[in-house]
Amino acid sequence: MVSRDGIIACYMMANQMHGSIYIGVTSHLIARVHEHREGHGSRHTSRYGLKRLVWYEGHETITGAIQREKSLKRYPRDWKCNLIERINPDWSDLYNSLVTGGVVVPPDPDLYRDWAPSEPAPPRPRPLPKGWDAKGE
Repeated sequence: MVSRDGIIACYMMANQMHGSIYIGVTSHLIARVHEHREGHGSRHTSRYGLKRLVWYEGHETITGAIQREKSLKRYPRDWKCNLIERINPDWSDLYNSLVTGGVVVPPDPDLYRDWAPSEPAPPRPRPLPKGWDAKGE
């Protein structure tokens, strides 16, 4: 990690509990979250009002943070919500504690290894094209 103002981190922003989620990576966490809160962070966060820092994870290098961001984006939404709720069950805004000297959460992959997503819903039958019947004639 770099200085206090330059925390290298992967983070998630949300607008409310179980609301829209934005996953990002930065080398200056406090400044980047401030940009999101002011509406200048990204189009996605300003469009959906994602101003609440609900999860972050400090990293030693920016490449490690980028790898973590890419892996998080591949996981299903339920997994991300579970990850947030293990550290922040109320989805409260962590920005103020971060600015006033909060502790950066180090990555711990073993903490999340046992989690599995819920059973997926069965696929819905597709409608037949116009003029077709169920027998294929």
